[in-house]
Amino acid sequence: MVEREELLAYVKEKFNTNPDYSWLKYPEYAVLRHEVNGKWYGVIMNIPRIKLGLSGKGNAEILNLKCDPALNSLLKSKDGIFPEYHMNKKHWITIALDSLFSKEEIYNLISLSYDLTK
Repeated sequence: MVEREELLAYVKEKFNTNPDYSWLKYPEYAVLRHEVNGKWYGVIMNIPRIKLGLSGKGNAEILNLKCDPALNSLLKSKDGIFPEYHMNKKHWITIALDSLFSKEEIYNLISLSYDLTK
């Protein structure tokens, strides 16, 4: 499990990324972009839990990341990893930030997504 603030501090330190809040309608949605080319390597969103098939009311904070298709199919069997919400399901994954998926694994996947989107 990782908190949004920890995740944003990590990408700032490692990749010099400041979140881009691109949508007036969704002011909490944060896009993680490469500093030089502007390509997205991650998106943090709050979506209804039911859209991920999760129980409970309210929203889940998620992180969308680019992922190698071979690794993507392996990861989807892990708790907290879902087919990508609102992007290409073959090349992106969704991680529920309140899941038991470890912070270290999330950080490794952020680095992979960063490298895949250069």
